[in-house]
Amino acid sequence: MSSAQSMFRFLIQSVGLGLVVAAIVVLMMPLISPQQNTLNPDSGPLSFNYAVDRAAPAVVNIYSLGEIEGSYYQPQTSRVWRLGSGVIMDSSGYILTAQHVVDNVDQILVALQDGRQYGAQLIGSDYYTDLAVLKIEADNLPIIPTADKPQPRVGDIVLAIGNPYNIGQTITQGIISATGGRVGVSRSSYSDLIQMDAVINQGASGGALVNTAGELIGINNARFNNAFGDGIEGIYFAVPYSNAREIMQTLIAEGKVVRGWIGISVDPNSSDQLAQQGIQVTAVDPGSPAAVAGMRQGDIITRIGGKPVRSASEGMREVVNAKPGSALDITIYRNGEPQQLTVTTAEPPGG
Repeated sequence: MSSAQSMFRFLIQSVGLGLVVAAIVVLMMPLISPQQNTLNPDSGPLSFNYAVDRAAPAVVNIYSLGEIEGSYYQPQTSRVWRLGSGVIMDSSGYILTAQHVVDNVDQILVALQDGRQYGAQLIGSDYYTDLAVLKIEADNLPIIPTADKPQPRVGDIVLAIGNPYNIGQTITQGIISATGGRVGVSRSSYSDLIQMDAVINQGASGGALVNTAGELIGINNARFNNAFGDGIEGIYFAVPYSNAREIMQTLIAEGKVVRGWIGISVDPNSSDQLAQQGIQVTAVDPGSPAAVAGMRQGDIITRIGGKPVRSASEGMREVVNAKPGSALDITIYRNGEPQQLTVTTAEPPGG
């Protein structure tokens, strides 16, 4: 082969290789372009506008009027307006909010983002999950988008929408740190919570926690407080929508949530410390169903109702989901030996 032919062949190969590389780059550009916006169907800078436009109109301001007890310096009780937020769930006018926003009040006013205002009826509330359901009589209501099976994940970006300090609707952004099992930070030992760093200030409780598609994934709850009652920045919580939906449906149907109770306290971290999987009983209330059945402090619960117990929230959920009067078969380990107990659930003291 002559030198001219060799050179021509080299040039043809080089050109061919260049064309292949160029084709690959063209095909990959949509994937690597720094200006592509996967959160907004419209082109342009990265924005959460699409999610906010979908969700924000359904987030309302809640003003509730009630009495506060007097103090040493001011013995008389006084009537004050409280501030909170809520989420319109359907066209019938049902609104989810936080229980502490409407606790012990005698007047509730709901203000929509379009300027309309309505008096609201309290349908029911649940202290343990800090949820309440209100109802307003109104037409053409904006409804929060929801997913059939909301599955928030650790690392997801979320937006908290509410009305902090009555300055107007505000959106804060954060990342989910945990999606359940945050036991000991709520009013009960069986309430799963979403933990995120999207800020929830006073007045934003009861508002919506949404994903980047504008779908409801939680009801904003509160900031974490340490043992001294000091609020810790960067640690905030929301009740998962899947849990809130069940509570809402129960409150609408029955007006209250009836739970099973056996009268024990458990160590929320014991499942990580024990040799066998289970949760450790730290206290048994005298005269409680657990005490009557023979359960003791120090027992390790491994199964409830035939189901293995892997965490405190999981185990306590089995208890509260059993209606009062239900017989629960509970497997415990005591001194390294398994035992079977049958505990009959009761209604919690005071309802």
